[in-house]
Amino acid sequence: MVLAIGAGAAAAGVGLAVWRNTHLAAPVVEPFAGFWSQQWTTTDGNMLPMAGFSGKPLLINFWASWCAPCVEELPMVDAFFTAHQAAGWQVLGLAADKPKNVQEFLQKAPLHFPVAVDAMLATQWARQLGNISGGLPFSVVINSAGEVAQRKMGKLTDADLAAWLNIK
Repeated sequence: MVLAIGAGAAAAGVGLAVWRNTHLAAPVVEPFAGFWSQQWTTTDGNMLPMAGFSGKPLLINFWASWCAPCVEELPMVDAFFTAHQAAGWQVLGLAADKPKNVQEFLQKAPLHFPVAVDAMLATQWARQLGNISGGLPFSVVINSAGEVAQRKMGKLTDADLAAWLNIK
């Protein structure tokens, strides 16, 4: 019985730690040096400068075509972008994947927001923006002042996106 209670307490502690790491608001900080000067390569080979995203709220969604939770949340992220683009919201998908895989995925499931591909750089950026574990999916909200306002490790929910609408 003592072992069962101890195991239950340990499981509860682990559960709390996971919940805290995925649901607590990020302290508002500026992104790392060089953030706004970075340029990304899109799936069609064009360059996408980060500077074009400054001044409005931006949801950056790190994903990969082989990541089931990523693929599951993309239609919701796309719907968020479509519904709130007119209000100033921007979305950028950063794929930590091979360009060919992303191109094939987007042919089957097109997205309305820009998607850039660079497995190494996307992974580095995710870590620099607070994704210590390196897992996917990972999302970051940058407010219009250019500060990191929210982070979420794991699959997004409608409730996450609704709560973030208050970020300006």
